[in-house]
Amino acid sequence: MFAASSLLFVPGSRPDRFAKARAAGAGLTIVDLEDAVAAVDKDTARAAALAEAGRDRTDLAIRINAVPTAAGAADLASFAAAEILPPVVLVPMVETVDELHAVSAALGERCPELIPLIETPRGLRHALAIAQAPNVAAVMFGGADFAGELGVAIAWEPLLAARGALILACAEARVPAIDVPWVALDDAAGLAGECERAKALGFSAKAAIHPSQIATIETAFAPSDAEVAEAIEALAAYRDGGERAIRFKGRMLEAPIVKRYRAVLAKKGMLENA
Repeated sequence: MFAASSLLFVPGSRPDRFAKARAAGAGLTIVDLEDAVAAVDKDTARAAALAEAGRDRTDLAIRINAVPTAAGAADLASFAAAEILPPVVLVPMVETVDELHAVSAALGERCPELIPLIETPRGLRHALAIAQAPNVAAVMFGGADFAGELGVAIAWEPLLAARGALILACAEARVPAIDVPWVALDDAAGLAGECERAKALGFSAKAAIHPSQIATIETAFAPSDAEVAEAIEALAAYRDGGERAIRFKGRMLEAPIVKRYRAVLAKKGMLENA
C-alpha cells in the first residue's frame, strides 16, 4: 500500500546525486529517466538507475519514458531483462489504460507497483480507468505538462478544476493522489501554502524537485500530534458507543467521519493499535 507523503526526483544522468537524494528523507526517491535526461544520455541514465535498483533500494522508484516512445520501449526492454527491478515505476504521460497494460505485459509477474502520471486533458478524461488498472498504487498529477496543454501558468487557480477531477477519480478507484512539484525553489512559504491546499483538496502526497522541499512537504502532509490524539479518542468513543452515531466533542460522530479518523491513524501506521 502506497503511504509516502513526499517524493523526490533526481536525474538519472546524475548518479553522483543519488545518495544525497536518498538521504533527504523523502518517502520515495525517484530516479528520473524522462524529463530530466537529455536524449543522448538516456542509455547511460537507464543503466545507472537499474544499477541503483539492483542494490535493493526499497525506497527507490524509477520514472521511465512515455510508453509510446522509442525511449519508453527501450526502458521496458531493459527492465524486462534486469535481475532486480525497483519496487515502484512511474509511467509518464499516460492517456489510456492500454499503456499500463503494456507495462504490465512487458514486466509480467515481476511488475512493480505503478504510478501513472496524468498530464494531459485526454489522460484526465480516462483517469478513472487508469487509476483502476492492475498494479496501480497511486496516481500523480503532472501539472507542468497539463498547464502547457491549457496554455496557463503552473498555479493553483488555473489547475484547480483538473486537480479536483483527478481527486474524484482516485477516490472512486481508492488509490492515493500525488500532487505536482512546487517549482519556485526559493519560495518555501508558497510551497507550504500549496501543500496545505493540496492536502485539504484530498491529495495524499506531493512530489519535490529539490531536497530542501522535503521537510516542508512531510510536515504538511503528516497528521499533527493533536490530530492523532483526537483520532484515537474518537475511535475509542465510537467503539464504546456500539459503533453507532454518537455525539463527540459537540459534533456528530458517525461512520463517514470515523473513516477520516481511521485514515489519520493509517497515515501514521497506528491503525492496528486504535
